[in-house]
Amino acid sequence: MTTIVAVKKNGVAVIAADTLTTFANTRLHASQDASHDKIINVGDSFIGICGSAAHHLVLANLLGRTPEVQLNSKAAIFETFRKLHPVLKEECFLNPKEEEDDPYESSQITALIVNQTGVYGIYSMREVFEYTQFWAIGSGHEFALGAMHHAYSLNMSAEEVARAGAEAGIAYDKNSAAPITMYTVKLASA
Repeated sequence: MTTIVAVKKNGVAVIAADTLTTFANTRLHASQDASHDKIINVGDSFIGICGSAAHHLVLANLLGRTPEVQLNSKAAIFETFRKLHPVLKEECFLNPKEEEDDPYESSQITALIVNQTGVYGIYSMREVFEYTQFWAIGSGHEFALGAMHHAYSLNMSAEEVARAGAEAGIAYDKNSAAPITMYTVKLASA
C-alpha cells in the first residue's frame, strides 16, 4: 500500500511519502511510473493519499476543480469532504460500503494534509484529526510511527524526522519503496 508521514516541528510542517505502487503481488517502481508521487498539491495544501490508486486521480481532479475547497482547519476539512462524498458517489461511482454495521457510508479515503495551519488526517467516514507533532498512514505506518517517536525528541529537523519515518516504512513494509517525495510548508503561527 504505502507509507505517508507528516511532521510539525520548529515552525514548519512536512509531508513525505514512498513512491511504490502495488497491484496485489505486482510492484510498480517509481522508475517505471510517470505518476509515482502520492502527494498532490491543492491550493496551499499538500495531500498524501493512500489506498486505491484511483483515489489519487479522483481527488486531484475533484479538489482541483472545486473552488470552495477549504483545508485550513479541522472543521473546514470535514465540510469539504462532506460535500465531496455525494460527488464521489454520483460522478466517480464510489462504492461507499465497508462493514455492514458502520454508522456512516465510507468515502474509502485515508489521507494526510499539510498546510500553513498544521497537520491533519482525514479518514474513510470523514473523521478529521489535527496532529500536534507527527502521524503516519498506510501499510508502513506502524514502522514510521515508531521511528518518528524516537526521532522527534532528538535534535532533528522536521524534514529529518519525516525522512526517518518514511525510511522505516520503506525498510520494513513490503508495499513501500524509495525514492521518497517530500514537501515542506512554513506554519502561519511560526
